[in-house]
Amino acid sequence: MIRRGSSLALLLILGLPLGCSHVQKRADLVFINGAEPETLDPALITGQPEGRIVNALFEGLLRFDRQGLSRPGVASSWEISPDRVNYTFHLRPDAQWSDGRRVTAGDFVDSWRRTLDPATASAYSYQLFSVRGAEEFASSTGGKAHDFSTVGVKALDDSTLRVTLRQPTPYFLDLCAFPTLYPVRTDLIEKYGDDWVKPEHLIGNGAYLLESWHINDSVRLKKNPAYWDVTHVKLDTVDVLPISQANVAYNFYAAGQADLIMDKGLAPPSLLDALKKRSDFHAAPFLGSFFLRFNCSKPPFSDVRVRKAFGMAIDRRRITTKITRAGESPAVSFVPPGISGYSAPAGLAEDVAEARRLLSEAGYPGGKGFPLTTYLYSEGELNEGVAVELQSMWKESLGISVQLARQEWKVYLNSLGSLDYGIARSSWVGDYPDPNTFLDLFLSESGNNRTGWSNNSYDAMIHAAAAEVDPVKRFGIMCRAEEFLIRDQVPISPLFFYVGIQLYDGKRFGGIEANVLDEHPIREMYRKDEIQKP
Repeated sequence: MIRRGSSLALLLILGLPLGCSHVQKRADLVFINGAEPETLDPALITGQPEGRIVNALFEGLLRFDRQGLSRPGVASSWEISPDRVNYTFHLRPDAQWSDGRRVTAGDFVDSWRRTLDPATASAYSYQLFSVRGAEEFASSTGGKAHDFSTVGVKALDDSTLRVTLRQPTPYFLDLCAFPTLYPVRTDLIEKYGDDWVKPEHLIGNGAYLLESWHINDSVRLKKNPAYWDVTHVKLDTVDVLPISQANVAYNFYAAGQADLIMDKGLAPPSLLDALKKRSDFHAAPFLGSFFLRFNCSKPPFSDVRVRKAFGMAIDRRRITTKITRAGESPAVSFVPPGISGYSAPAGLAEDVAEARRLLSEAGYPGGKGFPLTTYLYSEGELNEGVAVELQSMWKESLGISVQLARQEWKVYLNSLGSLDYGIARSSWVGDYPDPNTFLDLFLSESGNNRTGWSNNSYDAMIHAAAAEVDPVKRFGIMCRAEEFLIRDQVPISPLFFYVGIQLYDGKRFGGIEANVLDEHPIREMYRKDEIQKP
């Protein structure tokens, strides 16, 4: 058992970062967020750790609440045309930037143009492709096709934004609550370049200001007095600690140096059996998948038989019972359960005999002659445990020794994006409650594909689903696309579905609720021991 009094001393002895080590008053809430943020630019972020902070600093036309539902944000209301293609958003007159300047419809036009501009290199730019002309603009390199006036987003006046879609998109309003579609101050980006996200330059329109950002130590957020809904923001200051090691994170929490552990995978697996019995342990399933990516751009994983062999050699239940141990379920599909009306197809089941046959057919009988292969993963005890277990399985079942490569979050993301791996640990959390948020990842044009795999048949199915207005037929097309992805082509191999875990004292803190999107906006959190529930 870890004694509360000894935990902090242990951290000091080891020389580990303490978080908030800069002399300042303790924040109203200190929470552990996982990895150090890669960036705080809404157009460039791809991970949950960055997303939680960006959601506090910026706000879109809509915003997610603590139940994971999209609600009015900068837009107080909107109309949708009968054909569900035209959306007219009315912006709040009291929606302001933190310097007091009003948020205008033109800010959204400029920000969406920046996100779609190929020079920005937004991995998530495809989230705007439901807007008419957006994909063509994003894929163009100049000339008439690069004319943004062809994109279906117009500022009718400062308070009115008209968006025209290329076809009805049932989840479009949820997309409007997603960071990629947030407005930013493009004038500051032009002035300061990449430094615009530094505390001395960043101007946002969200519930909080970026007071300080000390790399690998802490991010301090301070309530934004210019926020239109500031009266419902109860925490004046919040410190966000970038700790990715589960044991270190728990030591901080146990020593009283943090009030909340938020990121998945930060509950020490060795303590889970004991933690699950405690009142400060909160867990619930959400739309999150842990899966493997194969680098399909070069041998040996350019051969689908090899990809299938590696996927079929995995005992997923062994991973969830031995390693994760928080109630995760083995993944038989990529899209998690919990999306109303959608029944995901089953992928490849464990079949060691068939895996060996396929590997032999591909030219590697018993693993002989198989080239040196690296399994890439980011820091964290859970990721480490899964990596070691997979390494053992592939050696036992296929006769192949896989090297393990653990990297710090930013380096890992760079390696993933540059296809500098053989197999890679990956995870995805749904951005909205629709299978599209998972299946769109592996379109040829998706910046989040990161497998080197491209398939015209798959692209055609996903595009056909996007154009289908009948919800039953649409889900049917998506089901066939998912089966093609995880049974026929296998650029990925699902492992398990996440369980969201938070550690916090429910008698002291509120505003944190389980939901399928794992959305926990800081602006809705509050202290029960100091204020009344909003």
